[in-house]
Amino acid sequence: MNIYSRKQKWKLFLLTLAVFIGMSSLYYTNTLVGKLAAEERKSVELWAKATRELSRSNLDENINFISEVIINNTTIPVILTNEAFEIQYARNLDPKRSQTDSALLSPEKYQLNQEYLYRELNQMRSQNEPIEITMIDGRKNYIFYKDSMILRQLIYYPYVQLAVIFLFVLIAYYAFSTSRKAEQNQVWLGMSKETAHQLGTPISSLLAWIEYLKLKNPEDDMVQEIQKDVSRLETITERFSKIGSAPVLASENIVHILYQSIRYLKTRTSSNIAYHLHFAESMERFIPLNKALFEWVIENICKNAMDAMEGKGRIDLRLEDTDDFLCIDISDSGKGLHKTLHKTIFNPGFTTKKRGWGLGLSLSKRIVENYHGGKIFVKSSSPGEGTTFRIMLRKEAGLQA
Repeated sequence: MNIYSRKQKWKLFLLTLAVFIGMSSLYYTNTLVGKLAAEERKSVELWAKATRELSRSNLDENINFISEVIINNTTIPVILTNEAFEIQYARNLDPKRSQTDSALLSPEKYQLNQEYLYRELNQMRSQNEPIEITMIDGRKNYIFYKDSMILRQLIYYPYVQLAVIFLFVLIAYYAFSTSRKAEQNQVWLGMSKETAHQLGTPISSLLAWIEYLKLKNPEDDMVQEIQKDVSRLETITERFSKIGSAPVLASENIVHILYQSIRYLKTRTSSNIAYHLHFAESMERFIPLNKALFEWVIENICKNAMDAMEGKGRIDLRLEDTDDFLCIDISDSGKGLHKTLHKTIFNPGFTTKKRGWGLGLSLSKRIVENYHGGKIFVKSSSPGEGTTFRIMLRKEAGLQA
């Protein structure tokens, strides 16, 4: 299992844990809400019982007790109506708008209060079943009620809590991701500069030995091949030295670069790999490029294709000219990729091979998008049907920071 796969599993585990904690909190809070709602209905029923007893008793101690029960309800909004659903009494509503005594209010104020009370009554009727009270003389009253402010706050609390947790996790993830990218950039830069530095000394030594061999055997083909490989090492050193700094883009013929890159790969890969370039070498398409870095992109994608084909198959290159971009499609006849991997294969450390650092495609993405202002992505791929990468390069300089 590679590093990227382990990171993905940890992310999935932490996400699952967070969801479990959130759902547990929501379930527990809803259980408490249910219990509190049941207790509030019991309180209203007790209030109804007290009202019923009040109508049947003339004992002073009972009246005092019942009045105390009614007065002590300080949280649950209630409205008492008669059989015709005319409001007789209201409690725990807006004190400035819930007065029912017309003798104490102006007609305009009383009318406004009545409108407010009947709106509240309709809301209570839709929320809870009313409690019926049968008086001693056979008349019926009804108590309507709705959830208290405490209960309503408790109902919405877990959702607010989850939203706050989600926002916190989102901010933390963004901060962590930004920090990690900055750290990755430093690693890229340090590794590249150190690699270029380490390669410099042996390359200088090899160049001196080649000059010595040329003096001894000027016509030796082996010396010429060694010269080519050392020149290649110089190119690689130049590539690493450019990572981490803005490269210079010059107008280059992309057709010539593609043919040159494939020609080099042909001489150093298996003869079982067939290369097909679906455009003439005589074509000219000039765009802003850093030649050394872009050749690296082509090599990385082609080597990735060779691994996918297990050393046997074909690689096709096509060009497509649009108004703003020149598109390069690189297709292989390999085993293909599942759709879920189309984006993740460009992440540092991701690899499907048992051996490998998983840096080739990540580096290619950095070169194309950060240094050339273009795009690189999987155009099409599915298991058993090969893969096509598309590189989109701007026709005019589009270097990004």
